[in-house]
Amino acid sequence: MADTASPTSTGTGSGCHGGRETMLEAARAAGKSETLDRLLADYPRGPHDQPQSMCPAFGSLRVGLRMRRTATILSGSACCVYGLTFTAHFYGARRTVGYVPFNSESLVRGQLFEDIREAVFKIAKPEDYDAVVVINLCVPTASGVPLDLLPKQIEGVRIIGIDVPGFGVPTHAEAKDVLAGAMLKYARLEAEEGPVQRPRNHKADQPTVALIGELFPVDPIGIGAMLQPMGLALAPSLPSREWRDLYGALDCRVAAAIHPFYTATIREFIAAGRPVVGSGPIGIDGTAAWLDAIGKAANVATAKVEDAKNKTLSALRGVMAASPIKARITLSGYEGSELLVARLLVEAGAEVPYVGTACPRTEWSDPDREWLETRGVHVQYRASLEQDVAAMMEVKPDLAVGTTPLVQKAKELGIPALYFTNMVSARPLFGPAGAGALAAIVAGQTKGRERFARMVGFFENVGTGEGTGYGFKDVPKDPPGAKERYRKARLTRAKVDAPTAEV
Repeated sequence: MADTASPTSTGTGSGCHGGRETMLEAARAAGKSETLDRLLADYPRGPHDQPQSMCPAFGSLRVGLRMRRTATILSGSACCVYGLTFTAHFYGARRTVGYVPFNSESLVRGQLFEDIREAVFKIAKPEDYDAVVVINLCVPTASGVPLDLLPKQIEGVRIIGIDVPGFGVPTHAEAKDVLAGAMLKYARLEAEEGPVQRPRNHKADQPTVALIGELFPVDPIGIGAMLQPMGLALAPSLPSREWRDLYGALDCRVAAAIHPFYTATIREFIAAGRPVVGSGPIGIDGTAAWLDAIGKAANVATAKVEDAKNKTLSALRGVMAASPIKARITLSGYEGSELLVARLLVEAGAEVPYVGTACPRTEWSDPDREWLETRGVHVQYRASLEQDVAAMMEVKPDLAVGTTPLVQKAKELGIPALYFTNMVSARPLFGPAGAGALAAIVAGQTKGRERFARMVGFFENVGTGEGTGYGFKDVPKDPPGAKERYRKARLTRAKVDAPTAEV
């Protein structure tokens, strides 16, 4: 792709390397103030500027690629598109990603928007797709490329245009909400206008609960079993797997914000008149409180709620009693479920002095935050890598759970560590299955502390200082007088290179 050094429609400014403030200024000058204000309100920053994570747009791309009959087109710098598609396919996407290339001239003259429009018309075939998603990355957003001017539908194929700039959306977790919320809004407006397509496996005879957040596949099944004694079933979860699932989710009796950062998605449920419940059925205390909240919001009789609690909690108590966790653990990540995992660890007997999450504080995580803080756990929203590492260094835990760079640092220090996303999020979390799985992970890792200590001792000083590169039996010695000769030669060169003063 040709040079993309001009992000504004006037041809001034810097490219995607120009820095967040430069890009924000350019985007506002190009007419994107309303979009940026909405993003800032939905995904507030702080206490520091922005967490360190992968490109946020990956979250929206992931949501689109997981949906059936949905095409995704990226508009951004070629390097960004390459990185995003590589990551998407690394995570198992088996779908082509569309890309509309551009250069400085086509960007400044507005040709990029025309090229995007042409691409959308070419791909929007009703026999192939229900929806086409177009995602503006940093440079097109800063340039003011107006995706809102695209047609809303072409031959029945819905067109969803969103801006997901790295300088406007802090984490890829929240970028999932950008697309999920935009789709749910479109579906809600369709449902308000008249009849819509019937969702698969529609529970017409039972009130349902819609789960918000990407969950391990076994978890919805377990949660559905918890709700069954209350006469409730599960609606399709969000983000959804196909367009018609959006109607099924909106038709719920209650929406459950299992992941509390889905601000735009929650807003659409509220607009549809659906109550929203925070937290999740985690541990004994959390499960009891969550079932009570769901029962109240769904107007379920108290006797049925107590029946559901008794059946679930008795099994959960048995598993947790048989699988206690005796370890000091620090926990951090960017998935949004960090507080839920911490609650389960604490109830199982672990000491958890610190929990860090890259996601923001919202009212939907308040029950978890309050529960943790009353037990002496420090909860850090919008946590930076530096904060997570500092907490680990201070606590010296038996196990550190966190992001890849934190895990690397922990292992260098001989501390057993786990990557949150691949090891914790990839297992069940709720109900008896979640309690048993988490206990097994912790037990398996904390047993390896002595092995880590031996490894650190064995490799001490390797790869650092004079030990960098291939190892030597003995550190090579400089020839006699070498350092002094080198010092004199350096001084001589400095005198020769010094500029001659004018007389």
